[in-house]
Amino acid sequence: MILLTAVLYAVSPVGPIREGDVVFADGKQRVYLADPAHYHAAGYQTHCYLEPREELVVLQRPMDRQDGAVKARFEGKTTLEVPFCPPQAEVLVKPHQIVPKVGLWEGWKDRLAALVSP
Repeated sequence: MILLTAVLYAVSPVGPIREGDVVFADGKQRVYLADPAHYHAAGYQTHCYLEPREELVVLQRPMDRQDGAVKARFEGKTTLEVPFCPPQAEVLVKPHQIVPKVGLWEGWKDRLAALVSP
């Protein structure tokens, strides 16, 4: 039963990006802060970095913006670590920088690494 669920997840079609969707960073990505002035005091300029597979919640679809970027809220870490994106920061990412779901192999690899590492 678990294997069937995993296979269905892996082969299920992905629809267009919608507001409220959870997407994931596709590798280490440099993204731009939607309101960089809000984070100048914390040491940020115009951008921050996402680690692979970090979660973002879509706030605005690419087709709703002139620049074609996705406006999203970073849902990763809870502590401020420059140059990584601040908690709850709104960022602008290009569609090629995100994936709608984590690949089956990457998810299993992360789980196995968590079990093995102390």
